[in-house]
Amino acid sequence: MFFKFICAVVTRSLFILVSLTGVWRVVYVKDNGLYWFLTILYLPLIAEMIVTLKRKRGSDYKWFSPAIFFFLISIIPSIWILELHHKQNNLSSRCKKLNSAENIQSVLNPLMNSTNSSEAFMTVLSSVCADDWILALHQILIVLLILGKWLLPAAGALSRDQLSQLLLIFVGTAADILEFTSETLSDIRDNSLDMVYIILAVWTWSMLQFPLHLSVMDASVEDLSPGPSLFSRLSAEIWSTLEALLIQDGPFLLVRLIVMLYFSVVHQMLIFFAIKNFLVVILNIYRLSVLVCDGSS
Repeated sequence: MFFKFICAVVTRSLFILVSLTGVWRVVYVKDNGLYWFLTILYLPLIAEMIVTLKRKRGSDYKWFSPAIFFFLISIIPSIWILELHHKQNNLSSRCKKLNSAENIQSVLNPLMNSTNSSEAFMTVLSSVCADDWILALHQILIVLLILGKWLLPAAGALSRDQLSQLLLIFVGTAADILEFTSETLSDIRDNSLDMVYIILAVWTWSMLQFPLHLSVMDASVEDLSPGPSLFSRLSAEIWSTLEALLIQDGPFLLVRLIVMLYFSVVHQMLIFFAIKNFLVVILNIYRLSVLVCDGSS
């Protein structure tokens, strides 16, 4: 019980720490202290932690994770602001890229050689280039979502086998989402701000997969009764298939087709991931047709 309490508190504390880092970066690039009001978005996460610790002894819910959902609410606005600011103000400036071991060493040198660690740490943070900063936030967000789900005490009805299955699905999903945001946004010209809004909206929509656990519903429905109805079993599988079709691969395919056809941006990796999304969409449609046909027979 004490271990579950510690895991619940530590996980949510990491969520708040990463979100606070995002808000600090927004305040820094915008040079406006009013953006500290973004920390108000932490209140639902704190309230959820208090309620969960009190009523469920730290255990997460089975098919939905409020902690992860409120974490996304707290950090996604900061990433939106940083992405839009970078696209609107993509000016050349003296900054340090994190694209080689030598550059990383030069970034960390002030931290290792300074006697004032706090001042050196702020110098290091402010010297990194804007696109590296944004990419790092995306990467930390993805990794923390997976680790957070692993560390959060699972609901009693969610077995360890189902949790491991869910985490493996999260890893594959996270890799595609990270590639979508980093590569697709870099393919868009700086003056195409409307397309940047669309890409960020699709990215935000795809992140809803992480608080949802529909991919393990079909495994858990069978445990509800000795003989579950065919409709109950198929409805769980249909929801899981629709999640993959409508939340990720369908929207990703549409955006990548727009980038290739409208913006005339075509390269090897974009074609590969577009084909990958197309295959997944076709396979999911085929899966839905199989489920409907088997259910009606």
